[in-house]
Amino acid sequence: MGKAEENWGVVTALVRSSFLVNAVYAEAAREYGLTPQQGQLLCVLMAQPYGMSELGAVLRLAKSSLTELVNRSTQRGLVRREPDRKDRRAVQVTLTEQGGELAEAFYTAACRRIDELPAGLDEAERATLTELLSRVVRDNNVPMVFLGRDEAAPSAHGR
Repeated sequence: MGKAEENWGVVTALVRSSFLVNAVYAEAAREYGLTPQQGQLLCVLMAQPYGMSELGAVLRLAKSSLTELVNRSTQRGLVRREPDRKDRRAVQVTLTEQGGELAEAFYTAACRRIDELPAGLDEAERATLTELLSRVVRDNNVPMVFLGRDEAAPSAHGR
C-alpha cells in the first residue's frame, strides 16, 4: 500500500467509499436482525408502498430475488401484500406496524453511523462533499432507495 496521505483517483475513492458505507449499513442491519437487503426494502417502503415491478426496479433486483425477499419479510411480519386499488391483478407491498417501527429504528441507527464516517471533515468540507455526491447521484438518476431525511438522524456535528 501507499502512504497514509496518498490521494486516490475518483474510481478508487468512490469504490472504497461504497464498500465502507455498505459495511456500516450491513453492520447496522445485523444489529436489528435484518439482512442488508431487508434493510433496503424497509427503508424504501418508508416512503410509500410499491408494486412488485416498481419495487424490483428501485431495488434493482430480479423478479425471483425480489419475490424471495418479500416472502421472507412477510413471514417475519415486516411487510404485507395488499391488493392494488388501480389494478386487481397486482399487489402493493407495504410495511406492517412492526415493520414500520423496525424500519424507523434501523433507519435512524444507519443514518447516525453513516453520518459519523466523515467525522474528520469540518463543516465546509462536509457541505462540499454533500453537494458533490448529491450531484453524482442526481446526474445518474439513482432511485430513491434511502429517504432524504438526513435531519432526522442525530448528528455528532450539531446539524
